[in-house]
This record gives sequence, structure tokens and C-alpha cells, in this order.
Amino acid sequence: MNAKELKAKLKKVRPTLSEEHAVRLHRSISWLNCAEKYKANTDLKFISLWIAFNACYAINTSKENQLTERTQFTKFISRLIEYDYEKRIFNLLWLQFSGPVKLLIENQYVFKPFWDYQRGEITDWKHSHEKSIENAMKFLSEQQVAELLEVVLDRLYILRNQILHGGATYESKVNRAQVKDGGNMLQLIIPIIIEIMMEHNEENWGKIYYPVVD
Repeated sequence: MNAKELKAKLKKVRPTLSEEHAVRLHRSISWLNCAEKYKANTDLKFISLWIAFNACYAINTSKENQLTERTQFTKFISRLIEYDYEKRIFNLLWLQFSGPVKLLIENQYVFKPFWDYQRGEITDWKHSHEKSIENAMKFLSEQQVAELLEVVLDRLYILRNQILHGGATYESKVNRAQVKDGGNMLQLIIPIIIEIMMEHNEENWGKIYYPVVD
């Protein structure tokens, strides 16, 4: 589904949703719409899609109970896969993006230990990279969807950091493949995520950041 279709569906089911959950989904759909509007610009498309994804999973908690982003990430993915009865996410990764998924996973420039090595924080990154690729291929072949999606999004998170933290040039030729493929993956994964969250409003998806205040 595209942003327009998701917006219409949200309007239809909104009376069954909590106000907070409706706002969360509305925000995500708005950024999905932005990505569709600027689909010809791979950088802006990727950034908009990551914000749409962030709007879905980010949870606002007290400092005492604050989870790390990694923990939030893992818990969110597990719940998504649990409710993805039709295996829409796996079919997407396997049928439409198996090639780009493999290329993304093999790409050293979106692998965190590679950059840790560049900063002198570790002495080797190649062994862990090879092991990560091996694990990801196992997840793919054995249909371990949550684990596979976590690896894919982890790689895209590194790419997100490069772009949003000023570590990449706008419209650079250096990272075009991963930005383009990452954007294309997110553009199809995010509508599925929004649909799952819309269909399972009984689940506590957490408090949103910056709630609407009168």
C-alpha cells in the first residue's frame, strides 16, 4: 500500500485506535508520503523513510526505564514478525530483495566493526564480517525472519548514521548502491509495518515521543 491508501485506511479504523497510536501511525504515514513525493532523490527518500520507520518504533520512557535503541529495535522487530501471519516481510526480503539483501549484508561500509577498526578500537573486523554474512545467509535459508530483518535494519542503521551525522556527501557517487537499495527496501517494508501495527492496535506499542500538547 502507498501513503494515500494507508492514510485512507487509518481514517477508517481511527475510532478503534487510541489517540496516541493513531498519532504514531499518522506521523509515519506522513513521512512515507514525503518519501514518495521525493522518490527521484535517493538521499531524501532514504532519510524520509528512516524517519517513518523511527516514528513506528521509538518509545518515550523515563530515564530510569529507558531502553537502549538496540533493545527497542529488537523488541519491536520480534513483535512485528509475531503478528506477520502471512509472512509478508519474509516474502518481500526473499522474493523481491534477496539479491540486494545479500549485497547489503556483504557491504563492509555498512558494517559497524569496519568503522570501529578504522578508529583503532578493534584489531580485526573481517572475521566478524564473515561470520555475520554466514549467519545472515542461514537466517535467509531457514526463514528466521526476525533475525534476518534485524541484520538488514542494523546495516541500514549504520547507513542512516553516516547520512544523518554528516558522514556522507549529498548525492555522492560513493554510496549510491546502498542508499538506493536501502530506500527501495524501506519503501516496501514500512507500509507492511504500518499495516501490522494498524491491524493489531490491542498491542501496547509504547508511548510516542513529543505527544501532541494543547
